[in-house]
Amino acid sequence: MYKEIFSKYEPTKDNLIYILHEIQDKHPQHYISEDAVDKVAEYLKVPANHIYGVLTFYTMYSTTPRGKNIIRLCESPPCYIKGTVNILRKLKALLDVEIGETTKDGHFTLELCACLGVCGNAPVMMINEDVYGDLTEEKVEDIIEKYRRAK
Repeated sequence: MYKEIFSKYEPTKDNLIYILHEIQDKHPQHYISEDAVDKVAEYLKVPANHIYGVLTFYTMYSTTPRGKNIIRLCESPPCYIKGTVNILRKLKALLDVEIGETTKDGHFTLELCACLGVCGNAPVMMINEDVYGDLTEEKVEDIIEKYRRAK
């Protein structure tokens, strides 16, 4: 996988973020492993601690394995005012996880995010690349069930 990704990018620090995104996207558990950090460091000829600095600065990266479906619930003020707290409570109950945890079957990881950019449809969540707005607890149940059936 690494050779294929590296072949698309010149070995310069300017490409670090692009390379990390692609590695994380291609990994079945949606994270960047220690091995990946070592390979990227070697390819770009930068210290591994520089890469870890980038990984820990940006919240879009994960250094721990995540589920097949990543749920990002928006906690911006518009979403919070419109009921993010209730949606979060419902998601925790449905999935039996806390924020940042992955379900026992590895199917879902629950995360919070600052803003998804669709405040007019608050409260909002994103599962992988799909955005769901105007959420209610009932809608969340239906959405999660749809993903469970798609296993």
